[in-house]
Amino acid sequence: MSQTADRVDAENAARPGAPTTHLEFDRLVRTMWRLRQPDGCPWDREQTHRSITKHMVEEAYEAVEAIEADDTAHLVEELGDVLEQVVLHAQIAADEGAFTIDDVVHGLNEKLVRRHPHVFGEHVSAGDGNEVQDIWDEVKAAERAASGEKDAQPQGLLDSVPRSLPALMQCQKISKRAAKAGFEWPSVEGVWDKVAEERAEFEREAPGSPERAAEFGDLLFSLVNVARWEGIDAEEALAHANRKFRARWARMEELAAKEGLDLEGIGTEALNELWDRAKAEEMS
Repeated sequence: MSQTADRVDAENAARPGAPTTHLEFDRLVRTMWRLRQPDGCPWDREQTHRSITKHMVEEAYEAVEAIEADDTAHLVEELGDVLEQVVLHAQIAADEGAFTIDDVVHGLNEKLVRRHPHVFGEHVSAGDGNEVQDIWDEVKAAERAASGEKDAQPQGLLDSVPRSLPALMQCQKISKRAAKAGFEWPSVEGVWDKVAEERAEFEREAPGSPERAAEFGDLLFSLVNVARWEGIDAEEALAHANRKFRARWARMEELAAKEGLDLEGIGTEALNELWDRAKAEEMS
């Protein structure tokens, strides 16, 4: 650990109420180690980083679902499942001689201290979240400059945006970084003009064609820029719309069941009537 991190930890440990030992975490690490032993679990022993990649994503989404549902008990379980993925990946790496869970935790702690000079430093301050974001960008830029080899290719503006992110989240980050570099409209009206332009290009292409699908992607990208201008998190806005649709559809099913109706066979007009009733109940 660096001298800075040592100093910060000493200061943290001296604060009233500071966390101390975490025996359960050590137990978890030992349990995972045991599962990967020659006489452990065949499934755990045969896993690789790639074989469990999808589980990392799935567990993270399930944790988010518990958060959105305000289900604390479920969140405890789902965060445990996310942590299981971290510990399992670390044990796979340890078995290969690549790194250990201690390396993971050490690196994370060093990064947290380094990227929060407004908390742990002496000469930097931040008054709000926007200033914190600026500090993070400066620290990350310095990190890249310090770690880069002389012959290494310079990192592009968008290279640090993970390509594995869901498309909507990736779009938000890409558009935000491009705008910060000056690639921006002078007003939100200009963004809406771009939306209209992209819609027109979409409608000019033949239905079902790859070109029409590509133009639809451009249309979505433009709408995400509208959200950015309006200060709206597009991912959360769409998630909210999904939850609202689910709730209304569930109410439609309840109304249909009370009247002895089958939603799949009642036709569009009747479905719309049930939708309007469910919406009216929700609004009231």
